[in-house]
Amino acid sequence: MRSGRFITFEGGEGAGKSTQARRLAQALERHGHGVVVTREPGGSPGAEHIRSLIVSGDTDKWTPLTETLLVFAARADHLERTIRPALERGKWVICDRFVDSTFAYQGVGQGMSPDTIAGLRDLVVGEDMPGLTLILDLPVETGLGRAGKRDHDEDRFERMGDDFHMKLRQAFLDIAAADPERCVVIDATHDEDTVADAIWQAVSSRLAV
Repeated sequence: MRSGRFITFEGGEGAGKSTQARRLAQALERHGHGVVVTREPGGSPGAEHIRSLIVSGDTDKWTPLTETLLVFAARADHLERTIRPALERGKWVICDRFVDSTFAYQGVGQGMSPDTIAGLRDLVVGEDMPGLTLILDLPVETGLGRAGKRDHDEDRFERMGDDFHMKLRQAFLDIAAADPERCVVIDATHDEDTVADAIWQAVSSRLAV
């Protein structure tokens, strides 16, 4: 079952997902809702440990299968310790990346079988899919330019090359086209306020806020 209080942000590097997730949380809180903002990989103590293995280091440090299993191991812990308990308490959950990123990054980007990913999704996620997924879309060069200005060492995926990131962008657009009831594509080339307004319009028109 998709939860109307579970919203995910997706998109390529530098799309502004973290910023917009925080802004959406603030908007929901102004409407009287309790909100938990989280992320993947990560979002729980155990998952954050796994995150450090995935997002830093050499670009070829993992095989696609190993990386996919690490992502789902983190996701299993995240769901059990953060997402499901928050939803059970009546909170809204906003997550920066979720299972669509696995289909894009490990699937389309690295050639992992979509059937294998779907099987792991069914096992780990089950019916706990988001009620709304906001896909922030912008040109690859713009996103990588923004990401390159950040001071951090979690840049393993940023260093995987333009072809990889072009595949990611198209993968997210294909995911949105295949599931229009859940997914909304947001033009992330605009300024932060304009993007936030478009997100709020999508959320308020689709979910009971």
